[in-house]
Amino acid sequence: MKHKFAAQLFTVRDLLKDDFPGVLRELKEMGWSGVQISGLFGYSKEEIAAVLQETGLKAAGVHVGIDRLREDLQAVVEEAEVFNTKDIVCPYVPDELRTVEGYQAIKRDLNEIANKLEGDGYRISYHNHDFEFETIINGTPALEYMLDPDEENQVFAEIDTYWVKKAGYDPLNFIQKYSYRMPIIHLKDMTLDDNQTFAEVGTGSIDFKPILTWGEENGVEWYAVEQDECPGDPMDSLQISLDNLNGMVEKRTTKTN
Repeated sequence: MKHKFAAQLFTVRDLLKDDFPGVLRELKEMGWSGVQISGLFGYSKEEIAAVLQETGLKAAGVHVGIDRLREDLQAVVEEAEVFNTKDIVCPYVPDELRTVEGYQAIKRDLNEIANKLEGDGYRISYHNHDFEFETIINGTPALEYMLDPDEENQVFAEIDTYWVKKAGYDPLNFIQKYSYRMPIIHLKDMTLDDNQTFAEVGTGSIDFKPILTWGEENGVEWYAVEQDECPGDPMDSLQISLDNLNGMVEKRTTKTN
């Protein structure tokens, strides 16, 4: 399972502006198998792809905003191709689209994009926050409407464990409906205090061991760790998360044997 752990690069966004290649090399040395890309920060796709190839890091999908997916799809596909990934993820909905009509339009557009790219093997996913639970469509939260596990809906899930818990749901229970419809899951922990802010994986209130077990039995291909805000150096936070995840895997392997 360790070969499925990826660092979501939004965690280290400020560092990427100064030395994207250097950060990638350090993440590889840290022990990460992959990274999830959220922007190029002034570098070319060829430059970043070259460092991925040099280090052996895999691209665990790319995060691309809905406007760019709608207006510049060919360039997005070219980036995914050079990064050797088939996973394109819409990570966010701007404020003005957080309406019934807005979510309906996004679901329709993502399905159209998925249909267009299906022949080339691409998968389109949506990454959640907590605000998608606030809008109700046909009696269900907008997130569940968009990710409806119906065979006609081609939008895959990229569930973020922190934001599901922030919305008042149990992450393990919530992901059950997305068996083999969630190639990538976001592992993000929540602090144990009343602030309920972001925490390193394994230090907070979410029990990730059963989530990892479920993922291995239900088609998860990448476990992407993201921490929106870190108390200090974000590289230190990623090291803590990876160490804790590796420890969970080792305990799981010991029990299995």
